[in-house]
Amino acid sequence: MGKLMRRLSTQDQSFKQAFADLLAFETVSDPELLKTVDQIIADVRQHGDAQVLKLTQQFDRHPAHQFSELELSQEQLKAAFDALDNEVREALELAAARIREFHQAQKQDGWTYVDALGNTLGQKVTPLDRVGIYVPGGLASYPSSVLMNAVPAHVAGVPEIIMVVPAPNGELNPLVLAAAYLAGVTRVFTIGGAQAVAALAYGTETIPSVDKITGPGNRFVAAAKRAVFGQVGIDMIAGPSEILVYAEGENNPEWLAMDLLSQAEHDTVAQSIFITPDAQLLNQVEQAIEQHLANLPKAEIARTSIANRGALILVKDRQEAIELINQVAPEHLELCMDDPQVMAEEIRHAGAIFMGRYTPEAIGDYCAGPNHVLPTSGTARFSSPLGVYDFQKRSSLIMCSAEGVKSLAKTADILAKQENLDAHARSARYRYQS
Repeated sequence: MGKLMRRLSTQDQSFKQAFADLLAFETVSDPELLKTVDQIIADVRQHGDAQVLKLTQQFDRHPAHQFSELELSQEQLKAAFDALDNEVREALELAAARIREFHQAQKQDGWTYVDALGNTLGQKVTPLDRVGIYVPGGLASYPSSVLMNAVPAHVAGVPEIIMVVPAPNGELNPLVLAAAYLAGVTRVFTIGGAQAVAALAYGTETIPSVDKITGPGNRFVAAAKRAVFGQVGIDMIAGPSEILVYAEGENNPEWLAMDLLSQAEHDTVAQSIFITPDAQLLNQVEQAIEQHLANLPKAEIARTSIANRGALILVKDRQEAIELINQVAPEHLELCMDDPQVMAEEIRHAGAIFMGRYTPEAIGDYCAGPNHVLPTSGTARFSSPLGVYDFQKRSSLIMCSAEGVKSLAKTADILAKQENLDAHARSARYRYQS
């Protein structure tokens, strides 16, 4: 064990179990948590606006006396944007423009083709009617979360984007509101927690029900999103933030240490993992982490995070590292090396891959362009970053010609009879025997 973080080596006999223990984590299966969330959802479904207001007053200590005070007007959003310092406004606009440009490239169009029998087949792509985006609130400022959720929805053509953001003690960061204005958010409600998710999923007298809910939140939000899935779509069940940094060759340990701390400062249960075949670099990075913790504003959070869930892992070679990375399926992966593209080709599971020594994960959080809403907790094995495609749905198009249907109908007739579905068989048979 190191001074700050656990140390592992693939050469140790106990490595396999120790590595499994490092990755074992569950955030939303606590029975009491699920019971509480289920009750909140049931109460909101039954009592609507009144219950949302009551819970917002209770949990967020919001000073509102009536539900109408929880909705912000477009004029308030614009005022927040207009009041920004020029430097901040320009940075927000640049980030929004880059995010929009990247996501424009993801936009999908429908297509059709005519097969050899003369039948027309294809796919129609349609934006969702209404989506809800959840943005962490209070004194913390997460305008980047607004942009990363609202801009892809806007690019997809979603006509209504409903944003919920908690306002503890009635306090909101103006930058979040400015980002909502810039991103084209339709309506904003200052509510949060499981009650906000329930309101978006089922609707209240004032809040319209949505088709999909996206965006990060605490464990109550995550549990609520899981509970309402099926009533609405969701982006993912987001766990704590993660980073895995792999480094080889010439690297600045100060840079690597700060990249690891950039995720550790998020949350005491965030995870920062460093992997390298260089034992000396491993020591240097640990020393740099300790030095930076001395003056990091969120040092206690970061220290707890790296002590509980962080790790410094020594591997034999690059191939061993690749195997471990694919096992972790990290949310954020940095490849700090001379030829990152070569190694990236062998990475099968990662939310986002930051290639080269000059590409810190923090750039991706704000202004690189790709989405920072990424799969966590190993779900990159089967999930992808949030994107325009999450706000679109696809319908199949099938149009048979009078001649083209005959061959297909005969095939359908034969197969339907094999499945003992006589009405199916007759339905097809009528088309080619008429």
